Amino acid sequence: MSHKDDEPRGGAPGDRLGDIALPLGIVALVGSFVPVLGDFVAAPLGLLALVLGALGVWKNERGLATNFGPSLIGATLGALALLIVLLLFAVTH
Repeated sequence: MSHKDDEPRGGAPGDRLGDIALPLGIVALVGSFVPVLGDFVAAPLGLLALVLGALGVWKNERGLATNFGPSLIGATLGALALLIVLLLFAVTH
């Protein structure tokens, strides 16, 4: 039996937050460039990505998760999407 067979599949149990934050951040960032879509879809998704990504980073720092990269990128993309939504809202309204 090789060492790979002994490893758990799917990563650590705490990886779920970062795995959810990354696609949410991507969708929020793409949607943030459309003014109406950004106000109602990208803003909540960006906020959710930011919170879940931050929790994923927090879990990673405590050794409860192993996916620091996706968590950090998801939180960053969520924050960037929120910034873009706020800027477009300020310009258009």
